[in-house]
Order: sequence, then structure tokens, then C-alpha cells
Amino acid sequence: MKAIIFDDFGGADVLRLADAPMPELRPDDLLIKVMAAGVNRADLLQREGVYGSQSYGDSAILGLEVAGEVVAIGDTVSGFAVGDRVMGIVGGGAYAQYARVDSGMAVVIPAALSFMEAAAVMESFVTGWEALAHLGHVAKGDTVLVHAAAGGIGSAAVQLARTAGATVLATASASNIDNVLSLGADAVFDYKRVDFEAEVVDATASRGVDLIIDFVGGSYLARNIRSLAPGGRLVQVGLLGRDDNAIIPLGTVLHNHLQLLGTVMKSRSRSEKRAMIRRFRDDVLPMMGKELQPVVGALYPLSATSDAHRRMEAGGVFGKIVLGDFHG
Repeated sequence: MKAIIFDDFGGADVLRLADAPMPELRPDDLLIKVMAAGVNRADLLQREGVYGSQSYGDSAILGLEVAGEVVAIGDTVSGFAVGDRVMGIVGGGAYAQYARVDSGMAVVIPAALSFMEAAAVMESFVTGWEALAHLGHVAKGDTVLVHAAAGGIGSAAVQLARTAGATVLATASASNIDNVLSLGADAVFDYKRVDFEAEVVDATASRGVDLIIDFVGGSYLARNIRSLAPGGRLVQVGLLGRDDNAIIPLGTVLHNHLQLLGTVMKSRSRSEKRAMIRRFRDDVLPMMGKELQPVVGALYPLSATSDAHRRMEAGGVFGKIVLGDFHG
């Protein structure tokens, strides 16, 4: 099969299309003919060597989410059949013509979604729901602030918070404000031109927000904490600012009895990932393609994966970057 590989850590130019061995099917696995795969920031970090190893999880091949057709099933698999259209989370291996997926981390693609759309679902909506509901305990009537709301997870979080009955505030670049509003946000702040902390004060009559979903970190941390209402929760999902040495105003945390929680899917155990997928399947999957829509912002053929990585590095894409044309 063809797959995207790299010999040394580095920029997008290290990626190349080459022959790779077919994945070996384990008892709990589905073997998928890959039709599309999502591009995630973790792929870029792995390529750069941030994780210290080319292999992280099941495969040295990049790619954490996949959509395709089941071509074989393991001996202990139930609930799936050859020919099913599925989308799933993988521990590497999605940037290839065939991938193995733990059957506990896969779901059947809703009929309303194409393979390309399905490839934009799993990392974004599973992570978004985990942050909002399981960790953030979002409730009807809450006010939620979503940072980087035009990105893959951010655009999912805005929609999920809206369907949960929350008032949704968001930050995005000026070019994406209308896009984020179209997802159901009540107000969107241009993070380059205005201070979101001051905007939250105005929008909430100085009360603050109940829940913040943040992907930036760094200098955002102190401002996030000051933007929370008493009893509020901050769920840190990523570090787009690549700064993990931010200052925490502990006096505010203590006085307002705030909660600061961190989450990342890539380093979760198999059982934890399976539990996340179950929560998504039960609570969110029935709404996919209906109240909830994956946002595909850019589509590249597998052979142009380097270009897809460069596009993510440039920033500003509304929604997910997806790889397609795996068998063309």
C-alpha cells in the first residue's frame, strides 16, 4: 500500500509518499480501506520531533482519525461488518491507503455524511464533547467561551455548546468572525484587535463565563481565569501558543473556587479512548449530519500532504483540513 512516511524530523518537506507494509489485523480490529483522513496539529508536532519519537501508539505512520470502508474484521469484533462505512480514532496510521482501527474506537458513519465530512468528525467532536460535557459539565443556561473557534475542535465546540443550550462567546480572526457566527455563536471577538477579557466583562455584565474551552495557553491562562464566574471551569485542550510556563493567578482560583482541567486525546489509554468514543456515540452521533455539521475547510490529495501541513502551519483555515484521494 501507499502511505506518507518521513525519515527524519523536520518541516513539511520531509513527508513523502512511499510503499509501506499493510497493517496487521488484531482480534479487536477493523481493517479499513481509507477514503479520507483528518489532519491534526499533533501530526505536525510528531513530524517536528516534539514527542521525541516517530512512533506514537500503533503506527509510525502519521494520522489520528480516519474514514473509510471496512474490508476485514478481527475474530472478536461484533457490531461491524465488511462493507460498513466507518470513522474512527487511530494511534497513528491514517495517512495510508489502509489502516487498522480498534473496533471500540470506531462508529458507523451517518448516512448524511460523506467520507470527506466524516474525516472531520472524530478528533474534533469527540474532543469537543469530552471538554464541554464530561470535564466541563456544560449545562443549559451556561455561558461558554470557546477560543480558536474557527479551528476543527473549536468549530465543533461552538456547535456542541449551542445544542447544549449554552450562550456561546468565541474568539477568532477577523476573517472568520462571520463563519463562527454561522455556527451558532452569540458573539465572536477578533483576538488580534480586542481584549477578550474586557469583552467578557461587557458581555456578561462583569459576572464572567461558566466554562472556557481553550486551545492557546500561554498568556491566555491568566486572562481566562480572571474571565471565569465564581465556580467556573477552564478546560485546557491544547497549546497553540506553545507556552506551558504561564502564570496562574492562584488568589483568583482560590477565592472564586475555580477548576482548571487539562485534556489531550493522544496520550490517553486505550480504555479511556474507548470510553470517550462511547460517550460521543451515545450523546453526539445521533445529531451528526443534522443539528451538528463537520466543517471541512480545505481538502488535499494524499500525495499533497506536505501542502496540507503547510496550510495548517499558516493558520486561518475555517474548520478541518482533510486528506482525500487515497486510491486515485
